[in-house]
Amino acid sequence: MVEQDDEVAEDETMDEFLKYFSGETPKILITSSKNPSPNCYDFCAELVSMFPNAQFAKRGAKHELRQVIKIAKEKEFTDLLIVNEDRKVPNAITLIHLPDGPSAYFKLSSFVPSKKISNHGRVTAHNPELILNNFNTRLGHTVGRMFQALVPQVPEFQGRQVITFHNQRDFIFVRRHRYVFKDTEKVGLQELGPKFTLKLRWLQKGVYQRDGEYEWIFKPEMETSRKRFFL
Repeated sequence: MVEQDDEVAEDETMDEFLKYFSGETPKILITSSKNPSPNCYDFCAELVSMFPNAQFAKRGAKHELRQVIKIAKEKEFTDLLIVNEDRKVPNAITLIHLPDGPSAYFKLSSFVPSKKISNHGRVTAHNPELILNNFNTRLGHTVGRMFQALVPQVPEFQGRQVITFHNQRDFIFVRRHRYVFKDTEKVGLQELGPKFTLKLRWLQKGVYQRDGEYEWIFKPEMETSRKRFFL
């Protein structure tokens, strides 16, 4: 375990997230696949509400992904999120850390929009606190740092908002809550939404390319053991 911790510490001294952890403010571009449905637009709007300094840009029918990446770099975005869909249902997210990667592709499931969550709270513009649970391997550590880079390092605790990425058996459950202080001793949680689940399918070095180098890629034969997990 000590050796792994040393390797992780060494990774952190030279990885692509150094600018963020040196104080760079995230600036996130969120877009969709071509010809998106209203459901895809709705999910993109939820993501914009979750992450401070995020903005949505409508993707033209002629814009290939490489062109989107080029534009995002030119406009100095730190991260690019592309929402894909299947049969008018959002089903995947590609996350690209700019300008040098890495890039990750997640399958998306169990999306519940804020408006469908019973008694959901009101979202404010405060920087949220971020909670990462169970990203324990080197692969998990990299994925966790990608999520960290989406949120300003200094949370505004007066907003009482918290985004949680909880890894359980390689399924990443994403939730947003706010603290509710009932009295001087009791604290409750009110869900803000949205909520959804991610599952990593691949991680690529650098900015995404069709023939790029993969650090990790999921294969069906990997699921032969119920006790083997990768994050």
